[in-house]
Amino acid sequence: MKLHISGVSKSFGPTPVLTDIGFDVAQGSRTAIVGPSGCGKTTLLRLIAGFVEPDSGEISLGDRVLAAPGRSVPAHRRGIGYVAQDGALFPHLSVAANIGFGLPRAGRTERIVEVMKLTSLDAALVSRYPHQLSGGQQQRVALARALAPRPEVVLLDEPFSALDTGLREQTRAAVITALERSGTTTVLVTHDQEEALSFGDGVAVMMRGSLPQSGSPESVFGNPGTAEIAALMGSIVLLPAVRFGNEIDSALGRISVRHDRSAGAESVSAMVRPSQVSLSVDLTHGSALVTGVRYIGPTAVVSLRTLGDPPIALSLAIPALQAQSLAVGAVVGLKVDGGAVLYSASATIH
Repeated sequence: MKLHISGVSKSFGPTPVLTDIGFDVAQGSRTAIVGPSGCGKTTLLRLIAGFVEPDSGEISLGDRVLAAPGRSVPAHRRGIGYVAQDGALFPHLSVAANIGFGLPRAGRTERIVEVMKLTSLDAALVSRYPHQLSGGQQQRVALARALAPRPEVVLLDEPFSALDTGLREQTRAAVITALERSGTTTVLVTHDQEEALSFGDGVAVMMRGSLPQSGSPESVFGNPGTAEIAALMGSIVLLPAVRFGNEIDSALGRISVRHDRSAGAESVSAMVRPSQVSLSVDLTHGSALVTGVRYIGPTAVVSLRTLGDPPIALSLAIPALQAQSLAVGAVVGLKVDGGAVLYSASATIH
């Protein structure tokens, strides 16, 4: 069933936390809500789950209204599973008892076995306790517990943030696979843009209690509505630019315009991703001074300062072997592939 949220606002005392939130999550899809800490992401999940009630607006699941002015379905009757940041497993219960908690006695054992397979949990873990599990195993047990009652929606509240980098990626991949197999509608909140972009079908950007942009991962990353959203979704280079039809002139040379978000402003800034910029010996497009080279395993981060007024500082990640020919003080050519997104030069990044 489709999850529908319309005009939802919430304040705690005099402080507004969410303002006029609205978005849809299609049945069986996975949507990530990404934003900085304190922007209201967890509060939104708690509203959907039924732990708190909105001040205004409506939350519905298919034809069922879960929350609206004057009415609210209790959390335990919403058919929604919730996975907290720390998993929130019962420490005194085994894996089997955690997963089976609240399930009817009939068919409980079969369902525990089923969701353990679904979440790639080894059957040997069934009698262990949470403290005997790795962080990734604990999160998969938490997911198995959320999936066990066959909820219509599962909410994930930054479930991977406490894991180290390698384990986070491994656990996230396992969770995504399990969700794909189950076909459960899922909403994830995260402050990690890579996690949001890789998680599923849709991304919604949350800032200061509002949702200024939502869409496919490709559209939100490739055509961000503002420079602030662009910076939230990954590293950017923001350049003063002069418009020439469908191209701009900048410190990185002449660049085609991929998307124009400037609303016709005369003074514009151009946004490109560092991954679009390549180094060469050709100085005809743009040029820069090498100010530093830092090696990180097979990759090197090259610090550059463009030649011209005003100079622009940027860093590029390139293969370490390629960086060995670069010396601090050398002048290199720069070329941008893929075009730029234009914004009004008056736009700011908070």
